[in-house]
Amino acid sequence: MMKPREHFDRELQKLSDSIMLMASRVEEELSIVLAAYERLDPTLASVVTDLDRQVNKMRFEIEEQCILLIAKQQPTARDLRLIIASLNMIVDLERMGDQAKGVAKALKRLHGRPIEKLPSEIGEMGHMVLSMLRQIKEAYANRDIQLAQQVAKLDDEVDKLYARAFTQIMFRLSSAASLEQTEDNYEVLRVAREFERFGDLITNVAERLIFIVTGSMEEVNTEPDEAQN
Repeated sequence: MMKPREHFDRELQKLSDSIMLMASRVEEELSIVLAAYERLDPTLASVVTDLDRQVNKMRFEIEEQCILLIAKQQPTARDLRLIIASLNMIVDLERMGDQAKGVAKALKRLHGRPIEKLPSEIGEMGHMVLSMLRQIKEAYANRDIQLAQQVAKLDDEVDKLYARAFTQIMFRLSSAASLEQTEDNYEVLRVAREFERFGDLITNVAERLIFIVTGSMEEVNTEPDEAQN
């Protein structure tokens, strides 16, 4: 007969497996929307909507798992860290799905429009955050806090790419000759912003993983002026 602790450990492993599955679904969303962006393919982008519904459903299912674990078991402090961090992670993962859906919506509006060549930095941002997401999945699976810290640091590079893309798009907006050009450039900026936000959310997940392992909750990628305060 399985001992209570063994049963609880098995339930905690199921919780971790659920987080990994949700992260994989978000990765699929991001991969598809990135390919859609590079091809300006609204048909491919529409697939993201169905995937996002799955991600939203998984969030609520995992929330229920967490609530039942707290209500029916007697979690230790370490157990509670995992459960509470999981509740935060699934919110960030769901928001990542929302960012992917935001890119898809922008692509649908840009379809068939005579837009200028897109800033290369936006595609670079997409590939970088996709790599970050894959690495944070690996870090989570192995409880690797060093890898989590490395992933969080990559967000600085995403921010730099965004700043460069932002400057280019602002220049185009300032010289837009029509309302249509203004709207098109706004949608391009929206894509860049969605990818930039992806990096922030992955950093949040990295911080939660570090909390699970160490019990310490702190920002791992603060701005220089924030670190001095």
